[in-house]
Amino acid sequence: RRASKRGSPPSAGSGQQSVTGVVAADDGNSYWRVRGRTAAVCERGTPVRCGQAIRLTHLGTGRNLHSHRFASPLSGNQEVSAFGEAGEGDYLDDWTVVCSGTYWARDGEVRFQHASTDVFLSVTGEQYGRPIHGQKEVHGMAASSQNNYWKVMEGIFMQPSEVFKAEQYHAEL
Repeated sequence: RRASKRGSPPSAGSGQQSVTGVVAADDGNSYWRVRGRTAAVCERGTPVRCGQAIRLTHLGTGRNLHSHRFASPLSGNQEVSAFGEAGEGDYLDDWTVVCSGTYWARDGEVRFQHASTDVFLSVTGEQYGRPIHGQKEVHGMAASSQNNYWKVMEGIFMQPSEVFKAEQYHAEL
């Protein structure tokens, strides 16, 4: 599944920019940058730990993946929107990485749980009409399910930092 942010505001909810899901693996509007949680420093090349809070910033608009207690326009679940400017938003942009193991593996499935409201980033079958016909509603669901697993399809992957590599191979004397 890929998440794609589109320019049309939702027909209900907060009026913030909607976030939609598309099936196409090559949609150029589907790229998100993984960043540290709001007001935190996240050095490039540092692997993301399972349980770590992050922000996802849309490359095309600089807005963050955001959620709050508004009903989503199609399913009535919790709204997920694009919020902020130039990667700056608020604490409602923070998501916890839920995965198995120590780190978010590049080829592994992952869930994102909203840090403030505990919903899981999800996509089900609800599709928008015009002007974004056929795109699926991305929303927050209270329960974990098959609808909230995500997997990285493509992108730019940074090599782990030298500090991280040294940490992995450090042996006690």
